[in-house]
Amino acid sequence: MNKFALTVSLATALLGSAAIAQTNPPTTQRSGSTGDAAIVRVDVARVAVGQRASKLVGAAVVNSADERIGKIDDLVVNPNDKVTYAIISVGGFLGVGNKLVAVPFDSLKTVKEERLMLPGATKDALKSLPEFKYAKG
Repeated sequence: MNKFALTVSLATALLGSAAIAQTNPPTTQRSGSTGDAAIVRVDVARVAVGQRASKLVGAAVVNSADERIGKIDDLVVNPNDKVTYAIISVGGFLGVGNKLVAVPFDSLKTVKEERLMLPGATKDALKSLPEFKYAKG
């Protein structure tokens, strides 16, 4: 579908359903593999109860024994497979001598706000993982 037709159909859909637009905000566009934009309607109520990345960065990571084994340094979304990875800072003191490692975010469990659990993990097990380094560019 060309951009003009997409814009016209989007405008028609938005203007023709004002009641829906009030309960569900405007649609979101994402790129399709062919270069055409695909329209995705987002359930904002469901999104609103999700975890915010800004609140997770800096959160403590504990193991099943409630021992602190690291902290969330960042969250990274792989553009190819849409998996989110938690970048965990392990060891060190005040950021000196620490090591960054990556684990799939879905392996973490929320204990409470600003505290996540990596069941069965130890600080030594995390230190044995390959070091994560941010891509340059």
